[in-house]
Amino acid sequence: MSHKDHSFDTRAIHVGEEAEFLEGSKNEVVAPIYLSSTYARKKVKEHGKFEYSRSQNPTRLALEQRYASLEKTAYGLGFASGLAAEATLLFALIKPGDHVIGFDDLYGGTKRLFHLWEENVKLEVSLVDATNPSVVEAAIRPETRLIWLESPTNPLLRICDIKAISEIAHKYNVLVVVDNTFLSPYFQNPASLGADIVVHSITKYIAGHSDVIGGAIMLNDTELCNKLKFCQNALGSVPSPFDCYMVLRGLKTLSLRMEKHQSNALAIASYLEGHPKVARVYYPGLKSHPQYETGLAQATGFGGMVSFEIRGGEKEAVQFLESLELFTLAESLGGVESLIEHPALMTHASITAKEREIAGIRDSLIRVSIGVEDKADLIADLEQAFGKI
Repeated sequence: MSHKDHSFDTRAIHVGEEAEFLEGSKNEVVAPIYLSSTYARKKVKEHGKFEYSRSQNPTRLALEQRYASLEKTAYGLGFASGLAAEATLLFALIKPGDHVIGFDDLYGGTKRLFHLWEENVKLEVSLVDATNPSVVEAAIRPETRLIWLESPTNPLLRICDIKAISEIAHKYNVLVVVDNTFLSPYFQNPASLGADIVVHSITKYIAGHSDVIGGAIMLNDTELCNKLKFCQNALGSVPSPFDCYMVLRGLKTLSLRMEKHQSNALAIASYLEGHPKVARVYYPGLKSHPQYETGLAQATGFGGMVSFEIRGGEKEAVQFLESLELFTLAESLGGVESLIEHPALMTHASITAKEREIAGIRDSLIRVSIGVEDKADLIADLEQAFGKI
């Protein structure tokens, strides 16, 4: 039986790390950290499976095979960070004068990257409300090269119909990129819905322990993969062997963590929805979410991210955040510990106030990455912090 016939949990533990996963290995149960930067050859004009570790490394190869298996794609590529993956993608695919359509509620770092390409490569970017596929189609031009989506988005957790938008895009020979960081391959597989390219910040749920920076691209097209792999090597935007080892280890518990993240998040989102000091809650698992049915149709879960607007503004938000004891005030997300932050002042501070206003990122907005602690303890911490404003 091949691994493609195995369940997600089995593939998350075994793919890429079978005993004797490399010729001449010592039957390691866990893929070792191969630190060598270069590899010997016996003939001048011939090299073996590995030549130089920027091009490929045994530990990274094991991880990239697992990336592809979990995202249900033919290929997986590892990068030094999520933004390194995105930058390599743009470098490989974008020429001066090209046009990209993006969800208007994208991660601030992705928008910052688009700004750099606008300034230096003359890329044109249109940010639109992708919850409506017809709005996306109306934005397509002859020079449109990519449609860039997140679902759910960061930080407002809006959902788009990946399958419908992919069908529209392919009518115009436009590629669809989906950032699947928030749901992970455990809850959603965009390539199975028609997306051409899936990107991840591995730093978040896939690694899962707030101790690795990494990124990934998963896809099915061989020609496109070869182009991206060439750019991956040419730019040198690769992860270290140690980081690959850490991600391989973290992935083994992805399904367990995602289920706990989700059950905690649903409990906390429900608590926040009924709180008098909360004006609005954003969580795809609440039936009050405007795209609840779309999310239900294309994913098997809703994830561990919750955003909400506190009654008041920046003053009340800051006071609340600085009163928490169990939640850690920090950027990033997806770790086993609960993190909380203020998007306008932290993760999305790099975009302009006007862009934040257009995207709906208000000064009262708070984003929470729900960890795997006891939900009663988390709710008690939120309650005591609300009591101080």
